[in-house]
Parts: sequence; C-alpha cells; structure tokens
Amino acid sequence: MKRIALILFAGLFLVTACSGEAKDHNAQDVSFARDMIAHHEQAVEMSTMAATQAASPRVKDLATRIQAAQDPEIVTMKGWLSAWGESEGASSGGSGGMDHGGGGNMASTGMMSDAEMTEMRAATGPAFDRMFLTMMTEHHQGAVSMARTELDRGRFAPAKQLARTIIGAQEKEITEMQALLAGGI
Repeated sequence: MKRIALILFAGLFLVTACSGEAKDHNAQDVSFARDMIAHHEQAVEMSTMAATQAASPRVKDLATRIQAAQDPEIVTMKGWLSAWGESEGASSGGSGGMDHGGGGNMASTGMMSDAEMTEMRAATGPAFDRMFLTMMTEHHQGAVSMARTELDRGRFAPAKQLARTIIGAQEKEITEMQALLAGGI
C-alpha cells in the first residue's frame, strides 16, 4: 500500500512537470533537478547499504524511509528534465557546483567522496551505524542548502514545492539522526 502511494505521488509530480511549458522553468531549476538527482542517488545507495550492514533496527528503519522518499523524487526530477529537453548529467552551477568525482565543492552539497563511500561499503555493525548517521546528516544538510537555493533562484513551481518538501523532511531526519547519535547508536 505504501509503495502504491509513493508511485502515485511520483506520478502526480510527473504529470505536474509535464503540464508546465518550457518557459516556466529557468537554469536554476535545471541545475536543481540534475544535482538533486545525483545527490538523491547517493543517499539511496547509502540507504541500501544499511539493509545488510547496519546493526540498529532504528538505523535500518530510517534508511528505508529515506530510500522510500527519495526514489520517487528522482523519478519526478528525471521527468522534469525529459519534459524540458534537458540531459540528466550533473550541472556545474546553480546549486553550488556538484563534483561527483571526489573533490571540488562536495562539502557544500554534502556529497560523500569516493573514499568515504568506499569506507562506508566496508563498514558493518555499530561502526556502520555511526558512519551512516554522521554522513547522512552531512548529506541531508547539503540537500537542504541546495533546496534553499532552489527556493531563492528557481522559477518552476513544482520544483520549488519539492524543495520545500525536501527541506521539511530532511530537517526532521537530521534531528532524528542527531538524537540517535547522541543516544549512542
């Protein structure tokens, strides 16, 4: 039932995206979609690891919820790019400049480096739990920053609404992750 609701949610965003004309978006909207797709894909990869590597059921539950929220958002943003005639390749501007290759401006976007992802892939149990919570907190903070940029500079109403959704959901999850870390997970 939950999966059906998520598919319907993604479909609603996609229909909304396709109903807008090209003039309804700007370069910032394109950058936001491209960069957030890459950002979400990394969060989904991190969350997928938790299913087999985490020790804490709370970490596993959080990771499942993160993946369930971000998968349909990825579909939505890919739909926007397709409707706009834009490629899915990550941009170099708009959201602060994503660098997915292991350098550059990752700190401002919260993207994990290749080395950090390799370290996470090798971790298990409580060490993984701490690493996941610490890295995902940073990752979420980057997404919130990117979403705020979209609100400030974007034009496409559905993208701005998604940015608000990301801010609300991820700020709540940041608080949850900080509490888990403070509690010794």
